[in-house]
Amino acid sequence: MTALGGLRITTASIEREFTDGATAIVRGALAGGCNFFAGYPITPASPILMMMLRDLPARGGIGMQGEDEMASIGMCIGAAMSGARAMTATAGPGISLYSENIGLALIGEVPLVIVDVQRLGPSTGAATTTAQGDIQFVRWGTAGGFPIIALCPSTIAECYTLTMKAFDLAERFRCPVFLMADKELALTMRTVDPADYEDAVVRERPVIDPEDLDPPAEYRYEPPGEVVPMQLYGGKHPVRFTGSTHDQHAYITKQPEIVGPLNQHLISKIDDHLDEIALVDTDLEDGANTLLAGYGVTAGSVREAVAAARAEGTKVSSITIQSLWPIPERQIRDAASDVDRVVMAELNPGLYKRELERVLPDKEIVSIARTDGVLISPSQLLEVIE
Repeated sequence: MTALGGLRITTASIEREFTDGATAIVRGALAGGCNFFAGYPITPASPILMMMLRDLPARGGIGMQGEDEMASIGMCIGAAMSGARAMTATAGPGISLYSENIGLALIGEVPLVIVDVQRLGPSTGAATTTAQGDIQFVRWGTAGGFPIIALCPSTIAECYTLTMKAFDLAERFRCPVFLMADKELALTMRTVDPADYEDAVVRERPVIDPEDLDPPAEYRYEPPGEVVPMQLYGGKHPVRFTGSTHDQHAYITKQPEIVGPLNQHLISKIDDHLDEIALVDTDLEDGANTLLAGYGVTAGSVREAVAAARAEGTKVSSITIQSLWPIPERQIRDAASDVDRVVMAELNPGLYKRELERVLPDKEIVSIARTDGVLISPSQLLEVIE
C-alpha cells in the first residue's frame, strides 16, 4: 500500500517500507502539528513542497507555493504570528534569499521550521548533487551573529523524528529552527523498518490570552534566558511587529539600556539551554584510539566503517552529531575524552572540522572532506583508523 509516497511491503514475518527522507520529513511535519507550509520549487527540496501541497489541505491545513523564496518565508512568518505551526523547505540558493527574513524571525522571536535540503554549491552549483556545504551558512547567514538551532538527520527515520523535534524546539524557544537534510538523504529510496520511526513530543505554544483586557508585554528581556508567551494577531489589542531593535512592547528604540538586554536575551534563550537542545548518537568502545565523527549522510559511512573495523578486531568509537547548532560541546568532549584523534567526515571543505579544533584543542583532528559530489565511502574512513 502507499502512504505519502512510500511503498509498504508486507511479508509473513516482517513489514518494511520503501521510501525516502523527503517523505519522512513531510510525515514528521504533519505528526508534529504543522498546519501551514509555503515554499517555492527548488531541487532537491521540491518533493517536500509537492507533498505538503497535496496533504495539508486534506488535514485542514494550508499549503502554498509562493511566487519566490522571499515571499514563501514571509508567508510562514505571518502565519506563525497568527497562531499557525509553519514550515518551509528550500536548498542553498533559497537560503540565500531567505536571509533577511530569517533575521526578522530571529528578532521577532517567531517559531518556524526551515528545511534546507543541501546540494552542491556555490551559487547554482550542481542542483542534483549532494553536499553538506550550508552548515556554516545557516549559522552565520543573517546579520548580527546571533545563535540559531539546526538539527541534522542521518537516516530516513531520523528525518521523521528530528522534524518533529524541530517543531518542538521552535515552539519552546520562539525561534526559527533549521532541519539540515541533503539531496542524497532526501531523495534516495531505501527500505525502512516502520518501527524505527520514533515520535517526539511537540509542546503547545504558550500564548497570551487574546481576550485579556490587560495583556502583558509581548516581549520581555529579564531574566535573559526566559522565553515568554506570544501575543497573536486577532485579539482585542494590536500586535506590533518589527525587525528593528525594540522595547518590550515592540516600539522601535535605540536606547542602550533596552537594546543591550534585548540582544542578550536573543543569545541567552539559546545558550542558557544547551543541554536541552543537544542531540548526539554515540557508539563508544573501551580502548579505542580513534573517534569517527559524522552528520547527515556521512554518518552512514561512519557506522559502516565502525562495523567493518570491529569485525577485523580494531577498536574504534563513533559520534553522529544530530544538533549541529548550537554545538553540543560537552557531549563531543565526553565522546572524545579517551581517544587521541578524531576523524571528521563531511561533504564540504571541512566546515565542521574547525569547530572540533576549537572544542578539542588537545586532540588530533583529521579531516576527510569531499567537494566533488561523490559520497565518502566506508573504505576511505577505514584507511585512517588507527
